[in-house]
Amino acid sequence: MNITLRVWRQKGRDDQGRLVTYKLTDVSPDMSFLEMLDVLNEKLTLENEDPVAFDHDCREGICGACGVVIDGEAHGPEVTTTCQLHMRSFKDGDTITVEPWRAKAFPVLKDLVVDRGSFDRIIQAGGYISAPTGTAPDAHANPIPKPDADRAFDAATCIGCGACVAACPNASGMLFTAAKVTHLGMLPQGQPERASRVVNMINQHDEEDFGGCTNIGECAAVCPKGIPLDTISQLNRDLLGSLAKGVG
Repeated sequence: MNITLRVWRQKGRDDQGRLVTYKLTDVSPDMSFLEMLDVLNEKLTLENEDPVAFDHDCREGICGACGVVIDGEAHGPEVTTTCQLHMRSFKDGDTITVEPWRAKAFPVLKDLVVDRGSFDRIIQAGGYISAPTGTAPDAHANPIPKPDADRAFDAATCIGCGACVAACPNASGMLFTAAKVTHLGMLPQGQPERASRVVNMINQHDEEDFGGCTNIGECAAVCPKGIPLDTISQLNRDLLGSLAKGVG
């Protein structure tokens, strides 16, 4: 395959970025998208040019480190992580535009790399439980109804990649926050902080300059782990219940 890339290049958060065009030849359809970027960077290095900076780690769709906007879609044309997107999803001769996540809460560090520390601070605000340390309890010590366990498990699959924010017209991080709130709120171990957790995490979400949620649904449509949109409904119920109790 012969591919034309239009890649966002930006030296730092205070610099003005621009799209730069590169041409690649003999791209294998079996390459992952990140492997294709590796090939581009090898080419740039041999030409004594600065390689394109992009985030990655496990490259197995587990860690959530990778993530770019490809032709206007978070993670690209398939509902998967960027590292699991393969070049066979494109056609010979395609022009592909690659940009970073676009959100005030995700400032660009360099090229395609953004600072997602805002997600970490949301978790620090309430994404934990109070539990005594020591010997682990027996697996059956706290019976949990299967619907609750399934709901918690589904929410826990969130990898914090940020695609929900990149896809949302408001740059809201509500699906991420709702997943973290729901994951712990459905389990008995998460009940002591349930009321304060949702209030503290929402306050931190807003403090980080994420936009407000208007239930457009683009977040769930691009989520590589399939976090359902009604997870946000769970967050709203918890939030209203906490405020009714005078929490926050």
